[in-house]
Amino acid sequence: VQLVESGGGTVRIGESLRLSCAASGIDLNTNAVNWFRQPPGSGRELVASISSSTTSTSFSESIQARFSIARDRAQKLVYLQMNNLKLEDKAVYYCKVQRWEGPSIVHFWGRGTQVTVSS
Repeated sequence: VQLVESGGGTVRIGESLRLSCAASGIDLNTNAVNWFRQPPGSGRELVASISSSTTSTSFSESIQARFSIARDRAQKLVYLQMNNLKLEDKAVYYCKVQRWEGPSIVHFWGRGTQVTVSS
């Protein structure tokens, strides 16, 4: 299983970015997908989640109403749309998928994509 994030970059305060998560070896369309981020010097935190049915999404309080998460089922991608970016949104962003393998849940992570917000 391989997850690949893309779409990061350097933007100014108030601008937008859309991150993409693509996968091989696992079907994103049939799994819940999570976006995490890790700011410099901090631990990894959950940012947004989307259920496998896409009927349920959730966001951390710090980003609610600025970020959205969506699927492109035809392309088998999951997007994280980030609007009105703030300095504190600077982080490496990761997508994560998990699935049962026998009696255990296995978590799969991408390598991350860097988002930098400048003033």
